[in-house]
Amino acid sequence: MEKSCSLLVHFDKGTPAIANEIKEALEGNDMPAKIDAMMKAIMLLLNGETLPQLFITIIRYVLPSEDHTIQKLLLLYLEIIEKTDAKGRVLPEMILICQNLRNNLQHPNEYIRGVTLRFLCRLKETEIIEPLIPSVLQNLEHRHPFIRRNAILAVMSIYKLPQGEQILGDAPDMIEKVLLTEQDQSAKRNAFLMLFNCAQDRAINYLLTHIERVSEWGDMLQMVVLELIRKVCRTNRGEKGKYIKIIISLLNVPSTAVIYECAGTLVSLSSAPTAIRAAANTYCQLLLSQSDNNVKLIVLDRLNELKSSHRDILVDLIMDVLRALSSPNLDIRRKTLDIVLDLITPRNINEVVLTLKKEVVKTQSGELEKNGEYRQMLIQAIHSCAIKFPEVASTVVHLLMDFLGDSNVGSAVDVIVFVREIIETNPKLRVSIITRLLDTFYQIRAARVCTCALWIIGEYCLSLSEVGSGIATIKQCLGELPFYSVSEEEEATESSKKDNQVNSITLSSKRPAILADGTYATQSAASETTFSPPTLVQGSLTSGNLRTLLLTGDFFLGAVVACTLTKLLLRLEEVQQSKVEVNKESTRALLIMVSMLQLGQSSVLPHPIDNDSYDRIVLCIRLLCNTGDEIRKIWLQSCRQSFVQMLSEKQLQETQEIKAKAQISHAQPDDLIDFYHLKSRKVKGSVIVCVRACATR
Repeated sequence: MEKSCSLLVHFDKGTPAIANEIKEALEGNDMPAKIDAMMKAIMLLLNGETLPQLFITIIRYVLPSEDHTIQKLLLLYLEIIEKTDAKGRVLPEMILICQNLRNNLQHPNEYIRGVTLRFLCRLKETEIIEPLIPSVLQNLEHRHPFIRRNAILAVMSIYKLPQGEQILGDAPDMIEKVLLTEQDQSAKRNAFLMLFNCAQDRAINYLLTHIERVSEWGDMLQMVVLELIRKVCRTNRGEKGKYIKIIISLLNVPSTAVIYECAGTLVSLSSAPTAIRAAANTYCQLLLSQSDNNVKLIVLDRLNELKSSHRDILVDLIMDVLRALSSPNLDIRRKTLDIVLDLITPRNINEVVLTLKKEVVKTQSGELEKNGEYRQMLIQAIHSCAIKFPEVASTVVHLLMDFLGDSNVGSAVDVIVFVREIIETNPKLRVSIITRLLDTFYQIRAARVCTCALWIIGEYCLSLSEVGSGIATIKQCLGELPFYSVSEEEEATESSKKDNQVNSITLSSKRPAILADGTYATQSAASETTFSPPTLVQGSLTSGNLRTLLLTGDFFLGAVVACTLTKLLLRLEEVQQSKVEVNKESTRALLIMVSMLQLGQSSVLPHPIDNDSYDRIVLCIRLLCNTGDEIRKIWLQSCRQSFVQMLSEKQLQETQEIKAKAQISHAQPDDLIDFYHLKSRKVKGSVIVCVRACATR
């Protein structure tokens, strides 16, 4: 069975030390060599070696040394060696070290005394410790606080031994006297900790006696006080009231660690709204005052836990939580938004959305590197707010549409998806959204955003002016036809032929040469002239975003353009009385579609049009040439109905997920229930009646 170990030191097994070499170094007078030998001996012992032959050598040559490093290594060595035999009795040679430890406990150097007292805290052998108790007790009154605080810990460790109460029975009395007179905060904390672990009643009595001065104690002592309060209140919940007052008083101390522990203690001991609100306010203050991102993440986790059990209280603090968005860290911002989105109510939705809008505007400054990602998170948060509370959509949709041309494709896609959903769920905003979309369409540079925007234009341009503006916007963004000139195609064809044949042309110059046998031969000197591949035709920013994307070979977008034009022309036939105008627009749309097919089949682009896009554009051409009522119904009504069905299914799925989260069981049907109201008030102590709850259906 593996033994317990209180010390871990890295050891490189590739360079093993020999016991004889260590022994020789320890017997020498070279102090650095002796230190190195002690380190090697400790490493070997920690890795399973026994080295019994070194003990006497260390007693003779290392024990008398006055060097502080040697003395510290000696104590580490004594800590890890075997001190008992197979029957558990202390080895006789261990008596040799008792006198040395006693001398160390009376040493004039404070460091030697302190590390020896600390060493005694890890000793478990009563036979070794018992002769040292008088020296340990003398150190409780030493003038130096470093020695006093370690002496208190040594007394606590001795008292906690199996026979500790017999060999040091009056330890609680002595430590209580020390606690009353001690001025050093660290030593005072150790004394209170000893009473807390070994004589809890004395610690409680001291705490209640000095209850008015708890807020003036050091933070280390206050942390132990909070630990004592948690322990006492778990065993005796009837006394929570007087301890809650102590916790409330500690919420105003300067130490942030104490404040954090106070908030956690309040939440664990009480579910009263006043206590929970005080804890939540404390967490919000820490969230704003601390600069360490790790601290902020931990505090946000605590707020998230409070949200699940005390949501109504956190709703009032939602604006305080939102201030955490001022941190530049994305993880903090993400957690903050997740918490806030679950706390939104009709009462605070306007304030939350206003704050989110301000944050979106701040991301336009471009000062921070990850503004695009943060903007995407904000857009998603605003989207969620608008879905839950449709009345706020009108205040944010136009602001967000300014980011349709965002360089961050993810945030631009989120905006257009949000616009697509809002225009369906808020019919009153349809006209303003369509007008704004047509005005800003030329700014869109991402193909995914363009396809979604084109679908919106095709589905929601209903009036004559809207349909006309939609067709005109698409034509303007496509630019002048054709998409390429004949000379460009010829150049591309010639270049491709040259590439298919050879990548270079060899030019030879011939001259006669005389061979070894006296005959003549022709020698060629070859030189290579390299030709660069043909330059692809690219659109410029001034030529329209759709044209630019088409000339890069995005024919899926071309198919979407064809479908959008088809829908607009089918609707134009319904709202335009003049057949001449309808025929004109249809002819221009057909010309655009045919030009896209020619572009896809030409050699100007590096790859031809794919079959799916080709079939889709051809279908649109055939439809415009021969339309029927059934086809018109499918294109103008069925597409919208499918989208509405998708939204309803999405909303249903979200509702089911919320219900599933609400039904998560935090306790099993057969868990024990403690009825604290049935505690006996007459009998000293308490009687807890435990009833096993049975699940009934």
